[in-house]
Amino acid sequence: MSIVINGADLTIEKLVRIARHNEKVELSNEALKKIKVCRTMLEKKITSREIMYGINTGIGEFSEVVLNDEQVKDFQRYLIYNHSAGIGEPMPIEYVRGAMAGRINVHSHGNSGCRPEITLALIEMLNKNVIPVVCEKGSVGACGDLAPMSQIALLMMGEGEAFYNGERLPGKSAMDKAGIKIPGLMARDGLAIINGSNFITAISALQLYDINRWLKQAEIAASMSLEALHANLKPYDERLHKVRGFKGAVRSSRALMKCFNGSDLLTGKVKHKVQDAYSMRSTPQVIGAAHDALAYAKEQVEIELNGVGDNPVFIPEDDLTLTGANFQGTPVSLPMDMVGAAVTMVSVMSERRMNRLNNPALSVGLPAFLTKGAGMFSGLMLSQYTADTLIVEQRILSTPASIQSIPAAADQEDFVSMGMNTAIKNSQIIKNSYGILGIEFMAAAQALDFRVHKTGKGVAKAKEVIRHHVEFLDVDRPLYDDHNKMMALVKSCEILDEVEKAVGSLE
Repeated sequence: MSIVINGADLTIEKLVRIARHNEKVELSNEALKKIKVCRTMLEKKITSREIMYGINTGIGEFSEVVLNDEQVKDFQRYLIYNHSAGIGEPMPIEYVRGAMAGRINVHSHGNSGCRPEITLALIEMLNKNVIPVVCEKGSVGACGDLAPMSQIALLMMGEGEAFYNGERLPGKSAMDKAGIKIPGLMARDGLAIINGSNFITAISALQLYDINRWLKQAEIAASMSLEALHANLKPYDERLHKVRGFKGAVRSSRALMKCFNGSDLLTGKVKHKVQDAYSMRSTPQVIGAAHDALAYAKEQVEIELNGVGDNPVFIPEDDLTLTGANFQGTPVSLPMDMVGAAVTMVSVMSERRMNRLNNPALSVGLPAFLTKGAGMFSGLMLSQYTADTLIVEQRILSTPASIQSIPAAADQEDFVSMGMNTAIKNSQIIKNSYGILGIEFMAAAQALDFRVHKTGKGVAKAKEVIRHHVEFLDVDRPLYDDHNKMMALVKSCEILDEVEKAVGSLE
């Protein structure tokens, strides 16, 4: 069943279905009416020669240059040419599909002024799998994602390149093969495609979806390590966190206790300390803080997904054109910088628990580096090195991009969000986080194989899944294959899916 785009209720989950799972989309009848009404108003203003930014004026520093009627006809074409200035490898197709869906949703408000043919062509491209080739880098995240969005707009003129059913083709060939009519660009059409932070927002939406699932796995990994370290489970009692009041911590403590359900640690059969180290007993507070950061970022991203990120903005009911900066990416880039730091923070705590599993002075009786042959064998000593180097890279990448503005366009565009840099660096932070958490999972499973007590139902299920992919380390072997398998396992969310089947949702 198609997802109806109407400008009002595009959620992160719906965007994932469109971008990642190729779900078809359709434009609501009401949205199409709004687009037509706005276009009619705009054409009247063009006929009356009302001065409007980016329609009959230049852009940026050239916004004071008024174009004559002949220039207006060609301006949109040259606008797209000179803004198609990105660099680098093609973006993942899911990013491009997400940005296209987001732009359709902007048009659906009827405030962008483009012809309906433009919006309908974008819908056809999504549904028939004609996905523009878009360079990864080039956006500064204000005036929108101009460079990457322009490579989408090239297809509207039968130019550029596109992937069609997996094949990279010239834009016109891809459109022709899919049977999509090339609409061309008339006054306003080009700028109405490119002048919003749609790539930043779409990439952020996909990342938030993945990070939420990663955080739930961080809770599962933590529960395994805590079981192996004979943790005192009082710090994970939901009542403790309710009296403080942070929603994320309450959620995290609840998830951890679901994983512990049925464990001997809950019955007093296993001796434990009165109070454990911070990297153990602070787990709900730390992962909970990350949950709270994600909740804020999700709210911001979904506002942007359903808002009018454009310039100028046309208000048909008031016969009004408003020029502003609704393309500015900061409302998304700032919370997403915080999210990147949150993932790094949780990864640091993961490594600290893994350190306690390895260190015989801290591991409550586990063999040094989780090997039976210490001295002859080094066990998981070097696994910690690998986690550490990934964390250092995460820390470097956690420097906020949203404060890194560099002026452009002769200082007309003298503050920009650098939100694409946030999105790109968060992609690497997330990739590293899969590896770090995979190493904790591997170490925790190894440690639990040395324990004899009954573990929680969620912990037991997670260990069972891990052992389908990575064997117990009896004698030393090259570990890079295990590390890569575990990283892929975390990314796949198989552990999460199986644990939630066993204990219920960890939300």
